[in-house]
Formats: sequence, C-alpha cells, structure tokens
Amino acid sequence: MKAYLIITGTLFGLIAVMHLLKAIGDRQQMATDPVSFFAMAALGVVAAALSVWAWRLFRLQRRS
Repeated sequence: MKAYLIITGTLFGLIAVMHLLKAIGDRQQMATDPVSFFAMAALGVVAAALSVWAWRLFRLQRRS
C-alpha cells in the first residue's frame, strides 16, 4: 500500500505541475478560449488535490 501511495502521489504531483506549466505557457489562450483554459486549470487543481491526498494517506500509514 505504501508503494502505491508514493507512486500515486508522485504521478498526480507531476501531472499537476505539467498542467500549471501548460497554463502559464497558454495564458494568451485565455483571451480567445477561456472555457478550455479554465478546464485545464481545474484539472491541474484536481491532480494537485489527489497528490496531496495520497501523500497525507502515506504519512498516516507510516505512523500506524
């Protein structure tokens, strides 16, 4: 279970970082297509939340 949480937390963290970098690179798209820009940003937030959740569960598993 610990290995799963480490891998999941890392992968979702990388996905969140990639979405953040893509949002920074495509910030001019916001003027022409704000819906897809905010959808991409929302996916990044969801990925970041899942990463934090996995790391919190890992910390709780480690204490037990």
